[in-house]
Amino acid sequence: MIATRLQSRLLSHRSSHVQATSQLKMTMSTISKNSDKEVNASDKKSNARKFHTLNTDTKYQLCFLRHGQSTWNRDNRFIGWTDTPLTDDGVLEARVAGQMLSRSGMKFDEVHTSLLRRCIRTTNLALMEMGQEYIPVFKNWRLNERHYGDLVGKNKKEVVKEHGKDQVKRWRRSWDEPPPPMRDDHEFHPALDPRYYDVLDKIPKCESLKCTLKRSKVYWEREILPGLKEGKTILIVGHENNLRSLIMNLEGISEKDIINLCLPRAVPLAYKLDENFEPIGRPDGKLDEATGFLRGEWLGGDAAVSEILDRDRKQVYDTSVEENLEIGDDKEKWRKWMHLAVGETTQPEMKAKSSEIGDFFKRFGKMP
Repeated sequence: MIATRLQSRLLSHRSSHVQATSQLKMTMSTISKNSDKEVNASDKKSNARKFHTLNTDTKYQLCFLRHGQSTWNRDNRFIGWTDTPLTDDGVLEARVAGQMLSRSGMKFDEVHTSLLRRCIRTTNLALMEMGQEYIPVFKNWRLNERHYGDLVGKNKKEVVKEHGKDQVKRWRRSWDEPPPPMRDDHEFHPALDPRYYDVLDKIPKCESLKCTLKRSKVYWEREILPGLKEGKTILIVGHENNLRSLIMNLEGISEKDIINLCLPRAVPLAYKLDENFEPIGRPDGKLDEATGFLRGEWLGGDAAVSEILDRDRKQVYDTSVEENLEIGDDKEKWRKWMHLAVGETTQPEMKAKSSEIGDFFKRFGKMP
């Protein structure tokens, strides 16, 4: 009896020990697995590379830059998707833009531009002046100039004489009135260009600003905005109407008012953005004096931009002016604003690093 009871107790104790040991092993195993997970998560967290922007000298995170003078800018012709090269003056404009950016203290993490060489070369020249040739440059057709349809190749002032100032202004600057569509047999049709072979079905016959924003906004949301969210400082080198569409979207400019927004060539427009990627206003709380719409900072100064835009309006719309202002005597005035732009700005943090105003022009014998 006693032996039986002892045997029963021993069996019960052994069973309890086995259960306790098994439970302990399970507990240790769970702890080990959880510990491994924590370690792996910790390792992954410590190994995850956070982006560190190169832009440490200024608070500007986004900058727009229109390309330098191309051959058809010089000749006052509608360009659109036609791949016109920079002129010698266009090269100078691009390099001056690079100098302004260099002196601003901004360092870019990447650049986005179109498939057209007037923008691509402007990008390369500006980066060369900044010493930033090493950063990534992304090219996409969605950043091309608006398609000017059947106006492509025609002289702007001659078109004004034929159709009137108001009609041409609506074709060039309005929200939703496109120019006449391009003929399929047009000598400058983009379908003849091999760079568009993979997007032949997307080539428009003409575009309004509304059409241009539709494609540029896709690129903004897919490529540019994600970069800004990572903390990158981004340079967008583009064309007047493509940049107008992006700036309209960024600034919230109305469809009615956008007809009055014009942009100069080769003058950087820098923006500070808040946590919602909305523009932060200027310190004085005012909009720019050159256009009256923008919270960004013209690195060349508002006065210089106003002078350029006034000149551009005369070049296109003032039929009493017979000379080509891109190549006439007024060309020297054009050089003067660039001379001033290199050394002057409206905000202390954007002042030129060099105290010698115009030293860039002296180096190349371009002083007016």
